[in-house]
Amino acid sequence: MAELTDAKRRLIERLKRVDSATAPDLAAAFEITDTAARQHLESLEVSGLVERFAAISTGRGRPPTRWRLTALAVDLFPDRHGELTVDLITSIRDAMGEDGLDRVIASRTSRQLEHYRAAIPEDAPVEVRIRRLAEVRSAEGYLAETIVDGADTLLIEHHCPICDAAAVCQGLCRSELVLFQSTLGDDVEVERVSHVLSGDTRCSYRIRPRA
Repeated sequence: MAELTDAKRRLIERLKRVDSATAPDLAAAFEITDTAARQHLESLEVSGLVERFAAISTGRGRPPTRWRLTALAVDLFPDRHGELTVDLITSIRDAMGEDGLDRVIASRTSRQLEHYRAAIPEDAPVEVRIRRLAEVRSAEGYLAETIVDGADTLLIEHHCPICDAAAVCQGLCRSELVLFQSTLGDDVEVERVSHVLSGDTRCSYRIRPRA
């Protein structure tokens, strides 16, 4: 994404506050010409940060074109959910001890397992179950894929959206092994073979059929 000028960033912040606006609205707010406002907006549109839409007409004539932020623009604003998660984990540990934190993680794993089992048919072939697990994990932000390696299958996760939390709570990583094993069933064995928190670039799991 191209670096934003101060003028473009101000337009984005304005749209964040008002939800949507016309080019003349933005021009008036920043005391620039309508043409200049449109040029900035069209440049931001090319970058995928804003989009135009036609407002509902309340009278005669063509409705004015309005502009709003796209989902991509959300990444331009501060997001402290990682810090919040770490703070919550620390607070739970302080208030309830390690046993209490383990119970919280177990409860979370149980809810995840229900969700995974609903999405992955237990009577499907092993390769289908593993592929569906990768799809579910990708939907959660793990950017997962599967690679067949002889009789085994590798489940590779190229991103960890909970890395900050896992760094202060190893139980989250341990629970994933339990979760994968319980989801895929007793006819396979799941082993973690690379781990981001151990210095690897990604997490990967070898899934092999049980003899």
